[in-house]
Amino acid sequence: MKPATFTDSNFDAEALKSDVPVVVDFWAAWCGPCRMIAPIIEELADEYQGKIKVGKLDVDENQQTAIKYGVRSIPTVLFLKGGEVKDTIIGAVPKTIFVEKLNKLV
Repeated sequence: MKPATFTDSNFDAEALKSDVPVVVDFWAAWCGPCRMIAPIIEELADEYQGKIKVGKLDVDENQQTAIKYGVRSIPTVLFLKGGEVKDTIIGAVPKTIFVEKLNKLV
């Protein structure tokens, strides 16, 4: 399952109002570390299907949401539950770190 595409216009409905925890990958096409974690994000979307929602937000095309959440460097991954940020990862990290944080949410 491919990650959802979050935008400034759908972020509230798709991420903040989700009834399951949400993982938001703030990324950009030119970002090397973003490309490094992309396969991990896709694996999480598959492995946690039905338990969490995984989505990507392109910061070049959706600057309002990135600014709202204070995203200054990418990749930044936010873990949301009930519309609130519960955890954050900044930079490229191993999959085990993502799994650890996700298991606290589900």
